[in-house]
Amino acid sequence: MAKQEEEVILLNLWASMYGMRVRIALAEKGVSYEYREEDLRNKSQLLLDMNPVHTKVPVLIHNGKPICESNIIVEYIDEVWKDKAPLLPSDTYDKARARFWADFIDKKVFQIGRKLYTTIGEEHEAARKEFIDSLKLIEGELGEKPYFGGESFGYVDVSLIPFHSWFHSYETYGKLNIQQDFPKLIAWGKRCFENKESVSNSLPDSLKVLAFVQFLRRRFGLDE
Repeated sequence: MAKQEEEVILLNLWASMYGMRVRIALAEKGVSYEYREEDLRNKSQLLLDMNPVHTKVPVLIHNGKPICESNIIVEYIDEVWKDKAPLLPSDTYDKARARFWADFIDKKVFQIGRKLYTTIGEEHEAARKEFIDSLKLIEGELGEKPYFGGESFGYVDVSLIPFHSWFHSYETYGKLNIQQDFPKLIAWGKRCFENKESVSNSLPDSLKVLAFVQFLRRRFGLDE
C-alpha cells in the first residue's frame, strides 16, 4: 500500500489528453501530488532529466523515479494504489482486451484526430473518413454498457474520456457532427462527467482547447 508521505509529482501540459488520463487516474485513487505545468517550447531541466528518451509529457515522478507514457503510468498508478477504485479488470482476458482498446485509441483517435486540424485536401478527407470509422468501432465496443468495462468506470474510459474535451475541435476542423452521429459516445461522456469528479475536475473546457488548436494552426501556417 502506498504511504501518504510518498512524493508524487506530475509533469504535464494542460491540453494533453495523455496528461488528463494521469490526472483522472490519480484522482480516482485519491492520491495527492504536486502538479507542474511544462512549457514544451522551453522544457524544464527536470523534464529533460526525467524523460531523456522522448522529452515529452506526461511524466509521473514517484519518490524520485520517473514513469513515462500515459497508459504505462495509469497501469502503474493502478498497481501501486491498488486498495481503491481498480481501473484494469482482474480477469486476464478482459485486461488484454482493455489494453487493446487503449492502444487503438492512441493509434486512431489521437493520431488521426490530429490530422483533422493539421492537414488539408485529400489527406484531410482521408483522415476524416478514417476518424469516423474509428469512432464507429469504439462506439460498437461500448454498445449498451454504461462504461467500456461494464458497470464501473475503468481503464478504457480513462483512456478515451480526455478526448471528449477535444471533440468540439475535431468537429470544427473535421467537419463532423459527433453529437448527432455518435449518440452513445456522447451519452457515455455525459455519464462520466456527471458521475465522476475525477473527470469533471481534470478536463479543460472545450472552448479553451479550441483556442489552443487555433494557436497550433497558426504555428503550422494553416490560419492567419
